[in-house]
Amino acid sequence: MDHHFLSGTSFFSGLNENEINSILSCLETREKSFKKGAVIFNPGESIDVIGLVTRGSVNIISSLYWGKSSIVKQVAAGNIFGGEYAAIPRQKLLYEISAASDCSVLFIDFKKLTEVCKNVCPFHQILIQNYLRVTAQSTLDLSSRAVHTASKSTRERLMSYFSEQAKISGSVYFTIPFSRQELADYLGVERSALSNTLSKMQKDGLIQYHKNEFKLLKGSRK
Repeated sequence: MDHHFLSGTSFFSGLNENEINSILSCLETREKSFKKGAVIFNPGESIDVIGLVTRGSVNIISSLYWGKSSIVKQVAAGNIFGGEYAAIPRQKLLYEISAASDCSVLFIDFKKLTEVCKNVCPFHQILIQNYLRVTAQSTLDLSSRAVHTASKSTRERLMSYFSEQAKISGSVYFTIPFSRQELADYLGVERSALSNTLSKMQKDGLIQYHKNEFKLLKGSRK
């Protein structure tokens, strides 16, 4: 397990590698690898662990009864998932959690995380505080998606998403974490409509892009 990588994550912020090694032992964590597309948790399952992505990325996917699915969120390396379900005993997952790429996940028992350990570990309180901050950020991320998908047109949804990415990067230049299909799923639109709209936005001078790299321009807002 890469303790140096973990020390750079928000979840383990404020802890050095030796302290992380100590608390991982205390929490009896386990790390598991998954191939791209592998299902980590199915809808309807109850979970009692938090997942921290240590390599690759994970998708949180919502599926309709009739088969259509959309990405609710993509969880990149260094971020966590599952905490809101692990916190409620026997709460069933509404989403599928699967590997967006070949990935590794560190599983942390929620009960061990939130209760004072028998060793009275001095780093435990720091970890709990970090968890609360990370969970709050996750809630904000989901709120952002709700804002993007509130718009009716594909163009407005893209403009909302791109505007947010520019604010996050602090620049008109940014790289998005989604493929075209994943971006379409995230915004709740058809891929063909997404591709056509991107081309029209570039023609109108709103954006320039190459693969996942984008630049925002003033252009026309029609």
